[in-house]
Amino acid sequence: MRSRVTLVLAITAVVLGGVLLVPTAYARLASDGSGGGGGGSTASVAAPAPTPPPPPTLAAGPVSVSFKGEFFSWALLDRKTGKISGSPNMTATSSTESMIKAWIVSDYLRQLGDKEPPAALKEAARLAIVDSNDGAANKVHAAAGGSYKPSTSSIPDAVIQRAIKICGLTDTKRGNTKPYTGYWSYTRMSPRDAVRVGDCIADGKAAGPKWTKWVLDQMSKVRGTTATKDQKTESGGGRWGIIDGLPKSITAQGPVSMKNGWTPIYGDGNWHVNCLAVTSKWSLAVMLRYPIRTGLDYGAKVCASVATQLVTPQPGAALKVPQQPVGKL
Repeated sequence: MRSRVTLVLAITAVVLGGVLLVPTAYARLASDGSGGGGGGSTASVAAPAPTPPPPPTLAAGPVSVSFKGEFFSWALLDRKTGKISGSPNMTATSSTESMIKAWIVSDYLRQLGDKEPPAALKEAARLAIVDSNDGAANKVHAAAGGSYKPSTSSIPDAVIQRAIKICGLTDTKRGNTKPYTGYWSYTRMSPRDAVRVGDCIADGKAAGPKWTKWVLDQMSKVRGTTATKDQKTESGGGRWGIIDGLPKSITAQGPVSMKNGWTPIYGDGNWHVNCLAVTSKWSLAVMLRYPIRTGLDYGAKVCASVATQLVTPQPGAALKVPQQPVGKL
């Protein structure tokens, strides 16, 4: 008999407790913003703020170019992860042409440490980058300890050897195709190594703590177009290619530092065109060889196309609503 009474009392307590809990929970919900109005007021619960999408960047992805020429290769380095992606032949090499000038200038300035270079050499370093001036680059190359070797030698000069060591290059060697001499522009480099050079300059190993910002600043000020008026015998306009393929949503994030290389080599009948650009997030290189008759603009547009295709997310991607397959949740 006592056990039945106990059971009844326990059930009653649970029911009463439940009845009491309902108004308590309701009061908690209604207390926020009820404002003492009528008993029919309801509470509004604020929805969490949506997480803003990351800003656009360049990321690994498919690239399709209807290329007509002898050599097309590209590579992209994610500067956060260090991962390099690119075309299947991104380890194949081509002559660097003026693209290597950014390294030559960096190598010279790093050796100065905290010292200032002579005014004439500092100006030569600037012109070697912003105007791709060959004579200026020769002066800086010599001041950095560079030398020319016979065309039968496959050993890079000291300046290029330091690039291989400091930047961890694995595919770079000096071009020794006759009748060419050991000119720095004939250094053979792969896109994979080119993006490593871009990263090496951006992270400070190439030019050192005092001069890195200066070098990147000059690379962001490269000027001139592919137009005939901007192309001279020993210098030329080099602001084209990758920079033209980047949307404002990327260029507005910060400066894009760049250094292109381009020469019509009549020995093989090809334009040798290289595009290199680096930001705080990525380093991208595109290297080409194609018939001279096609013109410089063609190479510039190929470089731009590669950059555009690697933009992530693609413009308008947020407007594309994926359709759910029928019969699946």
